[in-house]
Amino acid sequence: MKLTPSVFGERGKKRAVKLGIDPARLPPGQSPTVKWPVLTVGPMGDVETDRWSLAFYGEVEEPYALRWDELLELEQVQQVSDLHCVTRWSRFDTALQGVRVGPLLERARPRASATHALIHCFGGYSTNLPLDALRDPDVLIATHADGEPLAPDHGGPARLVVPSRYLWKSAKWVQSIELLDHDEPGFWERNGYHNDGDPWTEQRTHEDPMAFRTLRRRARGVAE
Repeated sequence: MKLTPSVFGERGKKRAVKLGIDPARLPPGQSPTVKWPVLTVGPMGDVETDRWSLAFYGEVEEPYALRWDELLELEQVQQVSDLHCVTRWSRFDTALQGVRVGPLLERARPRASATHALIHCFGGYSTNLPLDALRDPDVLIATHADGEPLAPDHGGPARLVVPSRYLWKSAKWVQSIELLDHDEPGFWERNGYHNDGDPWTEQRTHEDPMAFRTLRRRARGVAE
């Protein structure tokens, strides 16, 4: 039988039940995994904490940058999130620790003209998001996962985590957040992935939900 998105989704629901996960938590066309697959485009953003920094700039009144020790001095949040990859796997109940992005944005005092952000990463990757999406309370600069420091393969020492979007929006090795007065696509958005990336409406590509297979043949993976 041909493994169409609908068939894949039905198998995913059955697997969710087998794993004791409520199928209602599974976005369309996804299948749960207990692993955390490593998919990356471009070079790994290999950076030591003694030279790590996170900058906020662009359409802001008070641009600034945080060093690693300054990030760790801020309020640390622990939360459990479900992560959904555009390549159709979902990882449930991922324990995360980090700093909420909303207060970091407000510290920079975004101008009234600021509507979007372009996230830049060590290694050259970028992705875009509406500013309102970054203000969601479950959006983190994550430094730990499953009780351990975030592994380099998963974006350590720190990555963005935006649970409401497919995981390519949760940029690994985050370096800066540039606030803009317009929308500007990042790496995968320029290469055919959907601009918004909502897993519940299967916003995988600019075209049909199957087109991402063609995109995957053009590169070896996505930054997730």
